[in-house]
Amino acid sequence: MRPERGGRISSLKLRGEELLDQGIDVDDPGAEGFVEGGAWGWDEMVPNVLATDALPDHGEAWRMSWEVLYLTRHSVFMRASGRLVPWVLDRTIEVTDVVRVSYVYRNAGSEPHLAYWCAHPLFKYEPGMETGVPAPSEGSSAKVHLAPGSVERVALRWGSGAGIEMSWDAAVTPYVGIWICNGDLGGYRQIAIEPATGGNDRPDPSAPPPLLEPGGTLRWWLQIRDL
Repeated sequence: MRPERGGRISSLKLRGEELLDQGIDVDDPGAEGFVEGGAWGWDEMVPNVLATDALPDHGEAWRMSWEVLYLTRHSVFMRASGRLVPWVLDRTIEVTDVVRVSYVYRNAGSEPHLAYWCAHPLFKYEPGMETGVPAPSEGSSAKVHLAPGSVERVALRWGSGAGIEMSWDAAVTPYVGIWICNGDLGGYRQIAIEPATGGNDRPDPSAPPPLLEPGGTLRWWLQIRDL
C-alpha cells in the first residue's frame, strides 16, 4: 500500500500471483487527470468519478496523502479527508482467509450532502476471460452500468487458474459499474468491478447516494475471497 499516493493498494497477490494491474510505467500523483497520473492498483473514488464543474477527475481521494492510524501484520486502518467536499473516509483492511475492507464515511461539514463513494480496484485483464459483460475489441475500452441492486458479487478467473470472488454490501452500495480496458489509453489492460453508493459516476440526484446530515455516517464493506 502507498498511503502517500492516495492510500493506493498497489499490490494484491494470490499464492504469489499479482491480481492488480501494474500499469504502463506512469506514476504522477500531481497530474490533473487520473489516467495521466497512472491508472493502476486500487484506489477509492470520493466524492465522484466523472469530473464536474466543481469536482476534479476521479475525485479527491486518490490525490491526497492518507493517514495510517493503526497497522498490524494482517490489518491496517487509514483515513482521508476531503477539501472540496467536507467528507471523511475511514478504511479498514483485514487479511485472513479473505480480504475484508470496511468503510465509514462521515459528513464533516455544516450542511447535508450526497455521500458518494465508488470502489476502483483495477484487476489485470486478459482477452478471453469471462467477465459477464461484452468484451471491448483490441485497443478499446468500455464501461457497463448494471441495474441497481441486481448484482452483489462477481467472479473473475485468469488463464493461470487463479480465481476470486468480489462481493459487497448491496444494501448500501447497490450501483455497480464494470470497466474493461483492452489495450486502450496507452496500453492498459485492466478490469474494474465498481460498487458505488450512487449512480452515474457522480453525486447525481437522479440516482442519488444517501443524503447525510452534518455529522452523519454511512457504513459498508466489500470482500474478496479465493475461488
